Amino acid sequence: MLFTSLIVVGAYVLASIGTTSKVPPDLGAFLAIVLLLALVAHVATRLYAPDANPVLLPLAALLNGLGYAMLARLDPQLARLQAAWTAISMVAYVLTLVFVRHSRDLDRYRYLLLLGAVALMLAPLVPHIGVDEGGVRLWIKIGPVTGEPVELAKIALAVFFASYFTEKRELLSIATLRVGNRLVLDPRPMAPILVAWGFCMLVLGAERDVGFAMLLFVLFVGMLWLGTGRLLWLAFGAVLFAIGAVAAVHLFPQVHERVTGWLDPWPYATQQIGDQIVQGMYAFGSGGLIGTGLGYGLVHYIPEVTTDYIFAAFGEEMGLLGTTIIVFAFVLFVGAGMRIAQKARSEFAKMTAAGLTLILGMQAFFIMAGIVRLLPLTGITLPFIAYGGSSLVGNYILVGLLMRLSDEGDRSRSAEAVSKPTAPVGAVSEAN
Repeated sequence: MLFTSLIVVGAYVLASIGTTSKVPPDLGAFLAIVLLLALVAHVATRLYAPDANPVLLPLAALLNGLGYAMLARLDPQLARLQAAWTAISMVAYVLTLVFVRHSRDLDRYRYLLLLGAVALMLAPLVPHIGVDEGGVRLWIKIGPVTGEPVELAKIALAVFFASYFTEKRELLSIATLRVGNRLVLDPRPMAPILVAWGFCMLVLGAERDVGFAMLLFVLFVGMLWLGTGRLLWLAFGAVLFAIGAVAAVHLFPQVHERVTGWLDPWPYATQQIGDQIVQGMYAFGSGGLIGTGLGYGLVHYIPEVTTDYIFAAFGEEMGLLGTTIIVFAFVLFVGAGMRIAQKARSEFAKMTAAGLTLILGMQAFFIMAGIVRLLPLTGITLPFIAYGGSSLVGNYILVGLLMRLSDEGDRSRSAEAVSKPTAPVGAVSEAN
């Protein structure tokens, strides 16, 4: 965490020098705040999850800090708001470790979590609370605070899927229904979970939020496959995805525009359909291998550069090397999350860790792949880096849950190693 803090402060100083040609006057205060937040997170981890994976929190802090440095260079007002949300997120991280003391507590309240997720997803449709921006009704506004409830709903849904698939694992993976002379998988155990998932898809469709709909679809199919190990469910998911993709292109104008711009943005370079994609491609081309330097790029020409396209800003000012660092950080995060799943002490904990890791990894992949035109742009935020308070809070809660699962897994393995009897030296020699 100390090393991460020094990197973040260095990036902040370089961005300020590149923008204003001077060292930031608030450098001392910024350094103190960064070190204080790192200290709070570290102490909370040592107190409440001392055996947890030591990689996750520094990676999250690094990505968060780099995103803040870029926001401070792009929009100081948004940077101040992001700093406040970072402090709130650290509080949410600590509270997660304090109140979620055992993974079985999550399993016990799975249906309450499902109801909470549904309520959060329905909130943007409530009159006078939901906010419609850019043709998408995804935000709620209560007083001066605006947020995306789906950022918390996705975590609750991951826990619910993990609990349900763990309980129904045998029924979903073993062929028990006889059709003629053959045994096939019984589809009846899938009915309740399909109803819950289908309802979530309908809500997201009503809100015209295709990005999170795709994320939850991948989460559902991925956890179903991880829980059963049956390739049949992946094929089933691929068929559903193909049907849903064709329907979305024809039913939602914004999806049709994004696919059109993805296939060939150049005829629409002066229109909203292609302007963002074209400017992002110019940014990557200008950045080259090592970038123009923090604060020296022309990233203000990129629309939505503080949210959807902040990865392109890093591509211009930090080049291929800088974007590779960001990609590797997410890869390391996913690897650490899957290692936590492997070492978890229960099947539910394994599925929960895998689901939470899948959420963050696929969200990062979808937005970065959209910016480099590997996929159509989804419009979801790049975790920890892009501006967004609710996204930041949700992701730190996700990290807190992973740390709790990691602490349980490592502690149980250490206890097993201590309690396992060891053979006397003489017995080993005699056996040899």
